[in-house]
Amino acid sequence: MKPSKNTVVWLPIAIAISVVAGMLMGNQFSNQHYISDNDRKLNTILNLIGQEYVDTVNIGDLVEQSIPQILSNLDPHTTYIPAKDLQDVNNELEGSFGGVGISFMVLNDTTAVVEAIPGGPSEKAGILAGDRIVKVDGVDFVGKDITDDSVRATLRGVIGSTVKLSIKRHSSKKLLEYEVVRGDIPVKSVDAAYMVDKLTGYIKVNKFGRTTYDEFLNGMMKLHNEGAKRYIVDLRGNAGGYMEIAILMANEFLPSNELIVYTKGREKKNDSQMWSDGNGSFQDAEIIVLIDEYSASASEIFAGAIQDNDRGLVVGRRSFGKGLVQRQVALRDSSAIRLTIARYYTPTGRCIQKDYKTGAYNQELYERYSHGELYSKDSIKVDKSKEFITTHGRTVYGGGGIVPDIFVPNDTTGLSTYYFNVANAGLLQKFAFTYSDINRKTLSKLKDYKQFLRILPGNDAILNDFVSFAAENGVPARWYYINLSRNLIVTQIKALIARDIFGPDAFYPIYNRDDKNIEAALKAFDNHRAVFPITEEEQ
Repeated sequence: MKPSKNTVVWLPIAIAISVVAGMLMGNQFSNQHYISDNDRKLNTILNLIGQEYVDTVNIGDLVEQSIPQILSNLDPHTTYIPAKDLQDVNNELEGSFGGVGISFMVLNDTTAVVEAIPGGPSEKAGILAGDRIVKVDGVDFVGKDITDDSVRATLRGVIGSTVKLSIKRHSSKKLLEYEVVRGDIPVKSVDAAYMVDKLTGYIKVNKFGRTTYDEFLNGMMKLHNEGAKRYIVDLRGNAGGYMEIAILMANEFLPSNELIVYTKGREKKNDSQMWSDGNGSFQDAEIIVLIDEYSASASEIFAGAIQDNDRGLVVGRRSFGKGLVQRQVALRDSSAIRLTIARYYTPTGRCIQKDYKTGAYNQELYERYSHGELYSKDSIKVDKSKEFITTHGRTVYGGGGIVPDIFVPNDTTGLSTYYFNVANAGLLQKFAFTYSDINRKTLSKLKDYKQFLRILPGNDAILNDFVSFAAENGVPARWYYINLSRNLIVTQIKALIARDIFGPDAFYPIYNRDDKNIEAALKAFDNHRAVFPITEEEQ
Protein backbone atom coordinates (compact mmCIF):
# COMPACT_ATOMS: atom_id res chain seq x y z
CA MET A 1 0.00 0.00 0.00
CA LYS A 2 1.48 3.33 -1.07
CA PRO A 3 1.83 5.81 1.84
CA SER A 4 0.07 9.15 1.46
CA LYS A 5 1.97 12.40 1.07
CA ASN A 6 0.77 13.46 4.52
CA THR A 7 2.18 10.28 6.02
CA VAL A 8 5.59 10.95 4.51
CA VAL A 9 5.59 14.54 5.79
CA TRP A 10 4.37 13.88 9.30
CA LEU A 11 6.09 10.58 10.10
CA PRO A 12 9.48 12.10 10.91
CA ILE A 13 7.88 14.96 12.82
CA ALA A 14 5.77 12.53 14.85
CA ILE A 15 8.86 10.48 15.66
CA ALA A 16 10.80 13.61 16.59
CA ILE A 17 7.98 14.73 18.88
CA SER A 18 8.06 11.36 20.59
CA VAL A 19 11.82 11.62 20.90
CA VAL A 20 11.83 15.06 22.52
CA ALA A 21 8.81 14.27 24.69
CA GLY A 22 10.57 11.22 26.00
CA MET A 23 13.70 13.24 26.72
CA LEU A 24 11.78 15.88 28.63
CA MET A 25 9.61 13.46 30.57
CA GLY A 26 12.46 11.12 31.29
CA ASN A 27 14.20 13.74 33.41
CA GLN A 28 11.22 13.91 35.76
CA PHE A 29 11.34 10.26 36.88
CA SER A 30 13.46 9.11 39.77
CA ASN A 31 13.68 5.54 38.49
CA GLN A 32 17.12 5.51 36.90
CA HIS A 33 16.46 2.19 35.17
CA TYR A 34 13.45 3.68 33.41
CA ILE A 35 15.50 6.67 32.25
CA SER A 36 18.26 4.46 30.96
CA ASP A 37 15.83 2.32 28.98
CA ASN A 38 14.32 5.42 27.39
CA ASP A 39 17.72 6.88 26.61
CA ARG A 40 18.57 3.73 24.68
CA LYS A 41 15.22 3.80 22.89
CA LEU A 42 15.54 7.49 21.97
CA ASN A 43 19.07 7.08 20.68
CA THR A 44 17.96 4.09 18.63
CA ILE A 45 15.10 6.07 17.06
CA LEU A 46 17.31 9.07 16.30
CA ASN A 47 19.95 6.87 14.71
CA LEU A 48 17.30 4.99 12.75
CA ILE A 49 15.87 8.21 11.28
CA GLY A 50 19.31 9.60 10.54
CA GLN A 51 20.59 6.44 8.84
CA GLU A 52 17.67 4.75 7.14
CA TYR A 53 14.75 7.14 6.65
CA VAL A 54 13.82 7.32 2.94
CA ASP A 55 14.56 11.06 2.66
CA THR A 56 17.44 13.08 4.04
CA VAL A 57 16.28 14.55 7.33
CA ASN A 58 17.91 17.22 9.48
CA ILE A 59 17.26 15.82 12.95
CA GLY A 60 18.16 19.12 14.59
CA ASP A 61 15.56 21.01 12.56
CA LEU A 62 12.90 18.42 13.39
CA VAL A 63 13.64 18.73 17.08
CA GLU A 64 13.49 22.54 16.90
CA GLN A 65 10.09 22.36 15.18
CA SER A 66 8.77 19.76 17.58
CA ILE A 67 9.68 21.24 20.95
CA PRO A 68 7.10 24.10 20.81
CA GLN A 69 4.41 21.58 19.84
CA ILE A 70 5.27 19.41 22.83
CA LEU A 71 5.29 22.31 25.27
CA SER A 72 1.96 23.58 23.94
CA ASN A 73 0.34 20.54 25.60
CA LEU A 74 1.37 21.81 29.05
CA ASP A 75 0.25 25.42 29.61
CA PRO A 76 0.36 28.61 27.53
CA HIS A 77 3.30 30.07 29.42
CA THR A 78 5.72 27.17 29.26
CA THR A 79 7.68 28.14 26.17
CA TYR A 80 10.78 27.28 24.17
CA ILE A 81 13.23 30.04 23.25
CA PRO A 82 15.51 29.18 20.30
CA ALA A 83 19.17 30.06 20.68
CA LYS A 84 18.90 32.76 17.98
CA ASP A 85 16.20 34.59 19.97
CA LEU A 86 17.47 34.10 23.51
CA GLN A 87 19.70 37.18 23.68
CA ASP A 88 16.94 39.53 22.54
CA VAL A 89 14.43 37.94 24.91
CA ASN A 90 16.82 38.27 27.84
CA ASN A 91 17.73 41.85 26.95
CA GLU A 92 14.13 42.93 27.47
CA LEU A 93 14.22 41.90 31.13
CA GLU A 94 17.90 42.18 31.98
CA GLY A 95 17.80 45.91 31.34
CA SER A 96 20.51 46.47 28.73
CA PHE A 97 21.99 45.42 25.40
CA GLY A 98 25.05 46.17 23.31
CA GLY A 99 24.38 48.95 20.81
CA VAL A 100 25.12 52.45 19.56
CA GLY A 101 22.57 54.21 21.78
CA ILE A 102 19.94 55.81 19.58
CA SER A 103 16.19 55.78 19.22
CA PHE A 104 15.26 55.88 15.56
CA MET A 105 12.53 55.91 12.95
CA VAL A 106 12.58 54.50 9.43
CA LEU A 107 11.41 57.47 7.36
CA ASN A 108 11.29 57.46 3.57
CA ASP A 109 13.46 54.32 3.41
CA THR A 110 16.13 55.94 5.59
CA THR A 111 17.02 55.54 9.26
CA ALA A 112 16.42 58.86 11.03
CA VAL A 113 17.86 59.44 14.51
CA VAL A 114 15.05 60.51 16.86
CA GLU A 115 17.32 60.74 19.90
CA ALA A 116 20.94 60.07 20.71
CA ILE A 117 20.59 58.63 24.21
CA PRO A 118 22.26 60.99 26.70
CA GLY A 119 25.64 59.63 27.75
CA GLY A 120 25.46 56.85 25.16
CA PRO A 121 28.05 55.97 22.49
CA SER A 122 26.37 57.90 19.66
CA GLU A 123 26.00 61.10 21.64
CA LYS A 124 29.65 60.85 22.71
CA ALA A 125 30.65 60.39 19.07
CA GLY A 126 28.73 63.52 18.02
CA ILE A 127 25.59 62.11 16.41
CA LEU A 128 22.52 64.36 16.76
CA ALA A 129 18.76 64.01 16.64
CA GLY A 130 17.62 64.47 13.04
CA ASP A 131 20.70 62.80 11.52
CA ARG A 132 20.10 60.24 8.75
CA ILE A 133 22.18 57.07 8.70
CA VAL A 134 22.90 56.35 5.04
CA LYS A 135 25.86 53.95 5.28
CA VAL A 136 27.00 51.40 7.83
CA ASP A 137 30.63 50.26 7.63
CA GLY A 138 30.85 51.74 4.16
CA VAL A 139 27.84 49.84 2.80
CA ASP A 140 24.72 51.71 1.64
CA PHE A 141 21.99 51.47 4.28
CA VAL A 142 18.95 52.95 2.54
CA GLY A 143 16.07 51.59 0.50
CA LYS A 144 12.88 49.60 0.81
CA ASP A 145 14.64 46.71 2.56
CA ILE A 146 15.39 48.89 5.59
CA THR A 147 13.07 47.94 8.46
CA ASP A 148 13.03 48.45 12.21
CA ASP A 149 14.27 44.88 12.67
CA SER A 150 17.10 45.24 10.16
CA VAL A 151 18.24 48.49 11.80
CA ARG A 152 18.32 46.86 15.23
CA ALA A 153 20.15 43.80 13.90
CA THR A 154 22.76 46.00 12.19
CA LEU A 155 23.40 48.54 14.94
CA ARG A 156 23.31 46.23 17.93
CA GLY A 157 26.32 44.05 18.64
CA VAL A 158 29.05 43.06 21.06
CA ILE A 159 29.95 45.72 23.62
CA GLY A 160 33.30 47.25 22.67
CA SER A 161 32.97 46.52 18.95
CA THR A 162 33.16 49.44 16.50
CA VAL A 163 30.76 50.42 13.74
CA LYS A 164 31.31 53.22 11.20
CA LEU A 165 28.23 55.32 10.50
CA SER A 166 27.95 57.69 7.51
CA ILE A 167 25.57 60.50 8.44
CA LYS A 168 23.59 62.97 6.30
CA ARG A 169 22.91 66.16 8.26
CA HIS A 170 20.92 69.18 7.10
CA SER A 171 23.69 71.58 8.07
CA SER A 172 26.38 69.75 6.06
CA LYS A 173 26.67 69.31 2.30
CA LYS A 174 28.93 66.28 2.64
CA LEU A 175 28.49 63.01 4.52
CA LEU A 176 29.81 62.98 8.07
CA GLU A 177 31.74 59.91 9.20
CA TYR A 178 31.58 58.66 12.79
CA GLU A 179 33.18 55.66 14.43
CA VAL A 180 30.94 54.53 17.27
CA VAL A 181 32.06 52.04 19.88
CA ARG A 182 29.06 49.97 20.95
CA GLY A 183 28.28 50.24 24.63
CA ASP A 184 25.92 48.91 27.28
CA ILE A 185 22.59 50.54 26.43
CA PRO A 186 19.95 50.59 29.16
CA VAL A 187 16.42 49.39 28.45
CA LYS A 188 14.13 51.66 30.47
CA SER A 189 11.16 50.15 32.22
CA VAL A 190 9.81 53.34 33.82
CA ASP A 191 8.38 55.47 31.01
CA ALA A 192 7.40 58.53 33.02
CA ALA A 193 7.30 60.04 36.49
CA TYR A 194 5.64 63.45 36.75
CA MET A 195 3.27 65.47 38.92
CA VAL A 196 -0.37 65.40 37.80
CA ASP A 197 -1.28 68.08 40.32
CA LYS A 198 0.26 69.56 43.46
CA LEU A 199 -0.42 66.41 45.51
CA THR A 200 -0.43 63.56 42.99
CA GLY A 201 2.54 61.85 41.41
CA TYR A 202 2.13 59.59 38.39
CA ILE A 203 4.57 56.82 37.45
CA LYS A 204 4.31 54.54 34.41
CA VAL A 205 5.99 51.10 34.54
CA ASN A 206 6.12 49.11 31.27
CA LYS A 207 7.75 45.88 32.53
CA PHE A 208 9.26 44.23 35.61
CA GLY A 209 12.88 43.87 34.52
CA ARG A 210 16.14 43.56 36.39
CA THR A 211 16.54 47.35 36.75
CA THR A 212 12.86 48.22 37.28
CA TYR A 213 12.94 48.46 41.08
CA ASP A 214 15.82 50.95 41.05
CA GLU A 215 14.13 52.99 38.29
CA PHE A 216 10.83 52.87 40.16
CA LEU A 217 12.35 53.95 43.47
CA ASN A 218 14.24 56.79 41.80
CA GLY A 219 11.03 57.93 40.09
CA MET A 220 9.07 57.75 43.32
CA MET A 221 11.69 59.73 45.23
CA LYS A 222 11.69 62.36 42.48
CA LEU A 223 7.92 62.72 42.86
CA HIS A 224 8.21 62.81 46.65
CA ASN A 225 10.76 65.60 46.43
CA GLU A 226 8.38 67.51 44.15
CA GLY A 227 5.67 67.34 46.82
CA ALA A 228 3.71 64.17 46.05
CA LYS A 229 1.59 62.79 48.88
CA ARG A 230 -0.35 60.29 46.79
CA TYR A 231 0.68 58.17 43.83
CA ILE A 232 -0.82 56.67 40.69
CA VAL A 233 1.14 53.57 39.60
CA ASP A 234 0.22 52.85 35.98
CA LEU A 235 0.61 49.17 35.03
CA ARG A 236 -1.66 49.22 31.98
CA GLY A 237 -0.19 47.16 29.18
CA ASN A 238 2.52 45.79 31.51
CA ALA A 239 2.78 42.06 30.75
CA GLY A 240 5.00 41.33 33.76
CA GLY A 241 8.53 40.04 34.20
CA TYR A 242 10.46 39.11 37.33
CA MET A 243 8.30 38.24 40.33
CA GLU A 244 10.91 39.43 42.83
CA ILE A 245 10.80 42.94 41.36
CA ALA A 246 7.04 43.16 41.91
CA ILE A 247 7.59 41.99 45.50
CA LEU A 248 10.21 44.68 46.15
CA MET A 249 7.93 47.35 44.72
CA ALA A 250 4.91 46.23 46.77
CA ASN A 251 7.10 46.16 49.88
CA GLU A 252 7.64 49.92 49.53
CA PHE A 253 3.96 50.54 50.37
CA LEU A 254 3.21 47.89 53.02
CA PRO A 255 3.72 47.89 56.80
CA SER A 256 5.70 45.03 58.30
CA ASN A 257 4.47 41.43 58.30
CA GLU A 258 1.96 41.76 55.47
CA LEU A 259 1.81 38.86 53.04
CA ILE A 260 2.69 39.97 49.51
CA VAL A 261 2.41 36.71 47.57
CA TYR A 262 2.95 32.98 48.00
CA THR A 263 3.63 30.16 45.57
CA LYS A 264 2.81 26.46 45.45
CA GLY A 265 4.34 23.91 43.12
CA ARG A 266 4.46 20.14 42.76
CA GLU A 267 7.94 20.22 44.25
CA LYS A 268 8.24 21.63 47.79
CA LYS A 269 11.33 23.60 46.74
CA ASN A 270 9.05 25.77 44.62
CA ASP A 271 6.80 26.72 47.56
CA SER A 272 7.43 30.13 49.09
CA GLN A 273 5.89 32.99 51.06
CA MET A 274 6.93 36.62 50.68
CA TRP A 275 6.22 39.09 53.51
CA SER A 276 6.80 42.82 53.82
CA ASP A 277 9.68 43.89 56.06
CA GLY A 278 8.38 47.28 57.18
CA ASN A 279 11.26 49.19 55.60
CA GLY A 280 9.28 50.64 52.68
CA SER A 281 9.59 54.37 52.04
CA PHE A 282 5.95 54.96 51.11
CA GLN A 283 3.98 53.14 53.81
CA ASP A 284 1.93 56.23 54.63
CA ALA A 285 1.30 57.43 51.09
CA GLU A 286 -2.02 56.94 49.31
CA ILE A 287 -1.76 54.70 46.25
CA ILE A 288 -3.94 53.77 43.30
CA VAL A 289 -2.89 51.15 40.74
CA LEU A 290 -4.09 51.35 37.13
CA ILE A 291 -4.57 48.06 35.26
CA ASP A 292 -6.20 46.82 32.07
CA GLU A 293 -6.72 43.55 30.21
CA TYR A 294 -3.04 43.50 29.20
CA SER A 295 -1.69 43.82 32.75
CA ALA A 296 -0.36 40.37 33.60
CA SER A 297 1.83 38.27 35.86
CA ALA A 298 4.05 40.52 38.00
CA SER A 299 1.61 43.40 37.43
CA GLU A 300 -1.11 41.26 38.96
CA ILE A 301 1.11 40.33 41.90
CA PHE A 302 1.67 44.01 42.67
CA ALA A 303 -1.99 44.96 42.19
CA GLY A 304 -3.16 41.93 44.17
CA ALA A 305 -0.90 42.76 47.13
CA ILE A 306 -2.19 46.33 47.25
CA GLN A 307 -5.83 45.27 46.88
CA ASP A 308 -5.88 42.27 49.22
CA ASN A 309 -4.10 44.13 52.02
CA ASP A 310 -6.50 47.07 51.56
CA ARG A 311 -3.48 49.29 51.09
CA GLY A 312 -4.97 51.19 48.16
CA LEU A 313 -7.32 50.94 45.20
CA VAL A 314 -7.12 49.21 41.84
CA VAL A 315 -8.68 51.20 38.96
CA GLY A 316 -9.35 50.22 35.35
CA ARG A 317 -10.43 46.94 33.79
CA ARG A 318 -9.98 43.27 34.73
CA SER A 319 -6.38 42.17 34.32
CA PHE A 320 -5.15 39.41 32.02
CA GLY A 321 -5.22 36.49 34.47
CA LYS A 322 -1.75 34.90 34.55
CA GLY A 323 -1.05 33.19 37.84
CA LEU A 324 1.75 30.82 36.81
CA VAL A 325 5.43 31.06 37.74
CA GLN A 326 8.15 30.17 35.23
CA ARG A 327 11.80 29.25 35.67
CA GLN A 328 14.11 29.68 32.69
CA VAL A 329 16.31 26.65 32.11
CA ALA A 330 19.31 27.02 29.80
CA LEU A 331 19.97 24.17 27.36
CA ARG A 332 23.34 23.10 26.00
CA ASP A 333 22.90 24.72 22.60
CA SER A 334 22.23 28.15 24.20
CA SER A 335 18.47 27.84 23.75
CA ALA A 336 16.20 27.78 26.80
CA ILE A 337 12.88 26.59 28.15
CA ARG A 338 10.70 28.69 30.40
CA LEU A 339 9.01 25.99 32.45
CA THR A 340 6.01 26.59 34.71
CA ILE A 341 7.04 25.36 38.16
CA ALA A 342 4.35 26.82 40.45
CA ARG A 343 1.19 28.84 40.80
CA TYR A 344 1.20 32.08 42.73
CA TYR A 345 -1.51 33.25 45.10
CA THR A 346 -2.40 36.75 46.30
CA PRO A 347 -2.50 37.44 50.07
CA THR A 348 -6.16 36.41 50.43
CA GLY A 349 -5.42 33.07 48.75
CA ARG A 350 -6.56 33.90 45.22
CA CYS A 351 -5.07 32.17 42.21
CA ILE A 352 -5.92 34.54 39.40
CA GLN A 353 -4.86 32.24 36.55
CA LYS A 354 -7.62 32.01 33.97
CA ASP A 355 -8.64 28.67 32.49
CA TYR A 356 -6.26 27.36 29.84
CA LYS A 357 -7.67 23.86 29.39
CA THR A 358 -10.64 24.81 27.23
CA GLY A 359 -8.48 25.37 24.14
CA ALA A 360 -9.53 29.01 23.66
CA TYR A 361 -6.89 30.69 25.83
CA ASN A 362 -5.68 33.07 23.17
CA GLN A 363 -9.26 34.03 22.27
CA GLU A 364 -10.29 34.96 25.80
CA LEU A 365 -9.54 38.67 25.45
CA TYR A 366 -11.59 38.78 22.27
CA GLU A 367 -14.45 37.10 24.14
CA ARG A 368 -14.31 39.83 26.78
CA TYR A 369 -14.66 42.40 24.00
CA SER A 370 -17.50 40.45 22.35
CA HIS A 371 -19.69 40.22 25.44
CA GLY A 372 -19.09 43.84 26.42
CA GLU A 373 -16.78 43.53 29.41
CA LEU A 374 -14.48 46.32 28.22
CA TYR A 375 -17.39 48.74 28.33
CA SER A 376 -19.60 47.59 31.21
CA LYS A 377 -18.71 46.46 34.74
CA ASP A 378 -21.86 44.34 34.84
CA SER A 379 -20.47 42.20 32.01
CA ILE A 380 -17.42 41.05 34.02
CA LYS A 381 -17.64 37.31 34.59
CA VAL A 382 -16.59 36.37 38.13
CA ASP A 383 -16.60 32.94 39.70
CA LYS A 384 -18.79 33.29 42.81
CA SER A 385 -17.39 30.01 44.11
CA LYS A 386 -13.97 31.70 44.47
CA GLU A 387 -14.79 34.51 46.88
CA PHE A 388 -12.06 35.80 49.19
CA ILE A 389 -12.09 38.47 51.88
CA THR A 390 -9.55 41.30 52.16
CA THR A 391 -8.04 42.67 55.37
CA HIS A 392 -10.96 45.05 55.94
CA GLY A 393 -13.69 42.68 54.82
CA ARG A 394 -14.10 43.45 51.15
CA THR A 395 -14.99 40.62 48.75
CA VAL A 396 -12.59 39.83 45.91
CA TYR A 397 -12.59 36.97 43.42
CA GLY A 398 -10.06 34.46 42.18
CA GLY A 399 -9.77 32.79 38.81
CA GLY A 400 -9.37 35.03 35.78
CA GLY A 401 -7.50 38.18 36.72
CA ILE A 402 -7.73 41.05 39.19
CA VAL A 403 -11.15 42.75 39.13
CA PRO A 404 -10.65 46.49 39.79
CA ASP A 405 -12.24 48.30 42.70
CA ILE A 406 -13.28 51.08 40.34
CA PHE A 407 -14.18 50.08 36.80
CA VAL A 408 -13.31 52.45 33.95
CA PRO A 409 -14.65 51.46 30.52
CA ASN A 410 -12.44 51.42 27.46
CA ASP A 411 -12.40 54.96 26.08
CA THR A 412 -13.29 55.00 22.39
CA THR A 413 -13.71 58.77 22.19
CA GLY A 414 -12.15 60.04 18.98
CA LEU A 415 -11.70 56.68 17.32
CA SER A 416 -12.73 56.62 13.65
CA THR A 417 -11.77 54.90 10.43
CA TYR A 418 -9.67 57.93 9.51
CA TYR A 419 -7.75 57.75 12.79
CA PHE A 420 -7.09 54.03 12.37
CA ASN A 421 -5.88 54.59 8.81
CA VAL A 422 -3.34 57.27 9.74
CA ALA A 423 -2.28 55.48 12.92
CA ASN A 424 -1.76 52.12 11.20
CA ALA A 425 0.32 53.83 8.51
CA GLY A 426 2.55 55.43 11.18
CA LEU A 427 1.68 58.89 9.87
CA LEU A 428 1.22 60.48 13.29
CA GLN A 429 4.82 59.62 14.24
CA LYS A 430 6.17 60.58 10.80
CA PHE A 431 4.42 63.96 10.81
CA ALA A 432 5.60 64.70 14.35
CA PHE A 433 9.19 63.81 13.49
CA THR A 434 9.10 65.85 10.29
CA TYR A 435 7.75 68.85 12.20
CA SER A 436 10.43 68.42 14.88
CA ASP A 437 13.12 68.06 12.25
CA ILE A 438 12.16 71.25 10.40
CA ASN A 439 11.82 73.28 13.62
CA ARG A 440 14.50 71.56 15.72
CA LYS A 441 16.81 74.58 15.96
CA THR A 442 14.04 76.74 17.44
CA LEU A 443 12.36 74.08 19.58
CA SER A 444 15.59 72.81 21.13
CA LYS A 445 16.12 76.24 22.72
CA LEU A 446 12.93 75.94 24.77
CA LYS A 447 13.12 75.18 28.47
CA ASP A 448 10.60 72.34 28.64
CA TYR A 449 7.42 70.88 27.12
CA LYS A 450 5.24 73.42 28.97
CA GLN A 451 6.96 76.28 27.18
CA PHE A 452 6.71 74.27 23.96
CA LEU A 453 2.92 73.98 24.30
CA ARG A 454 2.61 77.73 24.73
CA ILE A 455 4.37 78.56 21.45
CA LEU A 456 2.76 75.91 19.26
CA PRO A 457 0.33 76.98 16.49
CA GLY A 458 -3.38 76.57 17.25
CA ASN A 459 -5.04 73.18 17.10
CA ASP A 460 -6.76 73.95 13.80
CA ALA A 461 -3.45 74.82 12.14
CA ILE A 462 -1.80 71.63 13.41
CA LEU A 463 -4.74 69.51 12.26
CA ASN A 464 -4.88 71.09 8.80
CA ASP A 465 -1.14 70.61 8.28
CA PHE A 466 -1.44 66.98 9.35
CA VAL A 467 -4.42 66.28 7.07
CA SER A 468 -2.45 67.67 4.12
CA PHE A 469 0.56 65.55 5.09
CA ALA A 470 -1.62 62.43 5.38
CA ALA A 471 -3.20 63.08 1.97
CA GLU A 472 0.27 63.34 0.41
CA ASN A 473 1.06 59.98 1.98
CA GLY A 474 -1.97 58.10 0.71
CA VAL A 475 -4.74 58.79 3.26
CA PRO A 476 -7.31 61.21 1.74
CA ALA A 477 -9.15 63.75 3.86
CA ARG A 478 -12.55 62.65 5.17
CA TRP A 479 -13.61 65.58 7.29
CA TYR A 480 -16.59 64.00 9.03
CA TYR A 481 -14.30 61.36 10.52
CA ILE A 482 -11.41 63.80 10.98
CA ASN A 483 -13.60 66.00 13.16
CA LEU A 484 -14.61 62.98 15.24
CA SER A 485 -10.92 62.32 15.92
CA ARG A 486 -9.77 65.96 16.09
CA ASN A 487 -8.77 66.09 19.79
CA LEU A 488 -7.19 62.64 19.77
CA ILE A 489 -5.06 63.39 16.70
CA VAL A 490 -3.89 66.81 17.89
CA THR A 491 -3.08 65.57 21.40
CA GLN A 492 -1.01 62.68 20.10
CA ILE A 493 0.87 64.89 17.64
CA LYS A 494 1.76 67.35 20.41
CA ALA A 495 2.92 64.51 22.67
CA LEU A 496 5.02 62.95 19.89
CA ILE A 497 6.70 66.25 18.98
CA ALA A 498 7.46 66.90 22.65
CA ARG A 499 9.02 63.44 22.92
CA ASP A 500 11.17 64.04 19.84
CA ILE A 501 12.48 67.33 21.25
CA PHE A 502 12.58 66.80 25.03
CA GLY A 503 12.78 63.03 25.37
CA PRO A 504 10.33 60.37 26.59
CA ASP A 505 9.58 62.13 29.90
CA ALA A 506 7.71 64.84 27.95
CA PHE A 507 5.33 62.43 26.21
CA TYR A 508 2.96 61.22 28.94
CA PRO A 509 2.19 64.57 30.61
CA ILE A 510 0.61 65.63 27.31
CA TYR A 511 -0.74 62.25 26.18
CA ASN A 512 -2.52 61.63 29.52
CA ARG A 513 -4.35 64.95 29.74
CA ASP A 514 -7.80 63.51 29.01
CA ASP A 515 -7.16 60.02 30.38
CA LYS A 516 -10.36 58.67 31.99
CA ASN A 517 -8.50 56.27 34.28
CA ILE A 518 -6.38 59.06 35.74
CA GLU A 519 -9.49 61.20 36.15
CA ALA A 520 -11.18 58.34 38.06
CA ALA A 521 -8.10 57.92 40.25
CA LEU A 522 -7.97 61.63 41.12
CA LYS A 523 -11.67 61.59 42.00
CA ALA A 524 -11.15 58.57 44.25
CA PHE A 525 -8.23 60.29 45.97
CA ASP A 526 -10.28 63.43 46.55
CA ASN A 527 -13.10 61.32 48.06
CA HIS A 528 -10.60 59.57 50.36
CA ARG A 529 -11.48 56.18 48.91
CA ALA A 530 -7.85 55.01 48.80
CA VAL A 531 -7.56 55.13 52.61
CA PHE A 532 -8.83 52.14 54.63
CA PRO A 533 -11.01 51.46 56.49
CA ILE A 534 -13.50 53.61 54.58
CA THR A 535 -16.33 55.14 56.59
CA GLU A 536 -19.92 55.13 55.32
CA GLU A 537 -19.75 58.92 54.79
CA GLU A 538 -16.66 58.56 52.58
CA GLN A 539 -18.26 55.83 50.47
